[in-house]
Amino acid sequence: MNKINILIIGAAGRDFHNFNTYFRDNELYNVIAFTAAQIPDIEGRKYPAELAGKLYPDGIPIHAEEELPQLIKKFNIAECVFSYSDVPYQRVMNISALVNAAGANFVLLGPKDTMVRSTKPVIAVCATRTGCGKSQTSRKVIELLMAKGLKVVAVRHPMPYGDLVAQKVQRFAVVEDLAKHKCTIEEMEEYEPHVIRGNVIYAGVDYEAILRSAETDPNGCDVILWDGGNNDFSFYKPDLLITVADPHRPGDELSYYPGEVNLRMADVIVINKMDTASPEGIQTVRQSIQKVNPDAIVIDGASPIKVDNPEIIRNKRVLVIEDGPTLTHGEMQIGAGTVAAQKYGASECVDPRPYTVGKLSETFQIYPNIGKLLPAMGYGDQQIKDLEATIANTDCDSVIIGTPIDLNRIVKINKPNTRVYYDLQEIGSPDLQEILADFIQKHQLKK
Repeated sequence: MNKINILIIGAAGRDFHNFNTYFRDNELYNVIAFTAAQIPDIEGRKYPAELAGKLYPDGIPIHAEEELPQLIKKFNIAECVFSYSDVPYQRVMNISALVNAAGANFVLLGPKDTMVRSTKPVIAVCATRTGCGKSQTSRKVIELLMAKGLKVVAVRHPMPYGDLVAQKVQRFAVVEDLAKHKCTIEEMEEYEPHVIRGNVIYAGVDYEAILRSAETDPNGCDVILWDGGNNDFSFYKPDLLITVADPHRPGDELSYYPGEVNLRMADVIVINKMDTASPEGIQTVRQSIQKVNPDAIVIDGASPIKVDNPEIIRNKRVLVIEDGPTLTHGEMQIGAGTVAAQKYGASECVDPRPYTVGKLSETFQIYPNIGKLLPAMGYGDQQIKDLEATIANTDCDSVIIGTPIDLNRIVKINKPNTRVYYDLQEIGSPDLQEILADFIQKHQLKK
């Protein structure tokens, strides 16, 4: 029987997981290539033989997504498997049309074929879009479980942009592990808040191998916490799925892939940022929930901010630096830094675009709607250098750091600066403590 030629359309995350769980040892298929988007400098490389399995002794090439029609025809591709997240439905169907026009089938793999089962209870935190507030929701869940004496091991959605073999299974227990694993700024933004709070977090490429390591972590493990990325659905079969929705982008919860999947599957939905969103936006999200998942428990939430030094903001011309992916493919035009500038009385938010250099200039060309904010892009050494140079070039009085990490550790900031902090704050009842009390009782986790 002839094998079916497959091409996986991805962005160095879900695509690798779909391959590992569904295609790697499947004799029915021949995965010809991956294509890559969203992540700079990933194309032109290979998914290595060490991870690809016995059917792929030479590894699997990674091409730019722009080559998709040519690849389909050149290699007689039968099926293209779309495998990345936080994409508007219009874009998904544009790619589907491109694939079909070139002669191939367009495929979306679902949870049944891609979720790995754990021997431990699993809580998954997912979202309807990038930048909804998954990270602070995950931190809140972990803090509540740890307060009950439970050992929680977090597993973060993949961001493997370096040596994929070395990144097969990564464990972060102390801040020094970030340097050990040569983390990008995007990775640090997700891992650092966990380790400084005292819990272990895993990430990498092979998520079944990661799960087995997490379940047997030397520090102990009672619960696995899936800390989702973008608006992807969980790689692990959850016993409790918490989905975070953002009323700053009302309607997106029903128009982005796979955010609506998360909304429909959720046991609990957190409507976050209610302290800064409009009543109309909040109502739209409530109506969306009622339409597609009326049985979900809804928690009202806010993400109030605080800063180290308000005087660095008050009456100053400030440069606002925000979390990179939230501004780029998350398409947000307001973040924690922006809220801080408004709250603490900045006289002006300075536009960084006239001062950008190198890869930061390219970022604004690719994502022209970022506006007067500077994304903390740092996928590689050159991008980090360009970020530092852009900050130095910008004509401002001070800098607001709205990313979740201490950016001063990574780049030299030659201006007065202050960090913004934010945590999830539930409003009224029900709240996560009540939800987790039921979860602990159901899984007999009492210490």
